[in-house]
Amino acid sequence: MENDGRHDIGQALVLGPGGRLGTAWTAGLAAGLRGFGLDLGEADLIVGTSAGAIVGAVLATGQDPSRLATLPARRPGGAPAAPHRPDPAVMGAVFAVLGDPALDPAEARRRVGRIALETVDAVAEDRAVAQRAALITAEGWPRRPLLIPAVDAETGEPIVWDAASGVALARAVTASSAFPGIEPPVAVDGRRYLDGALRDGINLDLAAGARSVLVVDPLAHRHPRPVTDDAHFVAPDPAMVRLLDSERGDPEAWAEAYRAGETQAGAAAEELRAHWRPAPDRG
Repeated sequence: MENDGRHDIGQALVLGPGGRLGTAWTAGLAAGLRGFGLDLGEADLIVGTSAGAIVGAVLATGQDPSRLATLPARRPGGAPAAPHRPDPAVMGAVFAVLGDPALDPAEARRRVGRIALETVDAVAEDRAVAQRAALITAEGWPRRPLLIPAVDAETGEPIVWDAASGVALARAVTASSAFPGIEPPVAVDGRRYLDGALRDGINLDLAAGARSVLVVDPLAHRHPRPVTDDAHFVAPDPAMVRLLDSERGDPEAWAEAYRAGETQAGAAAEELRAHWRPAPDRG
C-alpha cells in the first residue's frame, strides 16, 4: 500500500537507510535515547527504510534496541553473522545509473532492477532473510503502524508494505535492505524486490500528515536534506561519518557504531525533549 497522507497521527518516526553500520548506529541511538526517557518505539507511526526497516521492526514490536549492541550469532554458541561481501562491479554499475542526470527516477529504478536481477542467488537470499530474522527476532507484524518500502526489481515501481499486506515481516525487512551488489533481490509473492531507499531515500513522504516527525538519517552527509519545516533531523556526528564511510564489515565495527549512536543520544535527547513525548513509566 502507499500512504496517501490522510492519516491523522501524532508522532511519526522515520528511520533512514545506512547499511550495516548505519543499522548499528541507529540501534545505539535508540537505546541511548531510551535511557534518557525518550522511547522512539512509542511513535504512532514508524517508517523504516533499509537499515531503518531493521531497527524500525525492533522498535515497533516493543523490543529493547540494546540487544543489537552486538551481532547475533548464526546459531546458539556460533560465531557472529558473516559480513556482507559487496560486488564492486555491480555496485559501480548501479551508482553509475543512479548518478546519471539524464535518467528520470522511474527509468533509473528500472535499470537498477535489471542489474539486480542478474544477481539472483537463492542461497544468498535465504541467508539474508535468516540474518534479518535473527536481527529483528519478531515473527509477526506489530500492532503499532509500521511502513516498510521497497522497489519492484522488474518494473521499478515502489511498494510500501504494512501489517495488512500479507508479507512476512522478515522478508519485507530483507527486501527493503537488499541493495544491489550487496545482496540479491528478494522474492515476495512471485516478484523480486530491492532496497526501499531506491524509492525515495529516507521516504519522508510516508509520514505526511503527522503532527510531529523525527527523522533519524545515518547517511545525511551523502544527500541533501529534504526541504521541510515539519521534521526534526538527527544525523551522525563527524566521527561516526568517518566510520560509516569506511564501510568496515567486522563485528568490532558494528559494536563501535552502536556505541557511537548510544553516546550521541545524550546531545540528541536535549534537542528532542521539545519534539518527543517522554516514555511511559515502566515502574
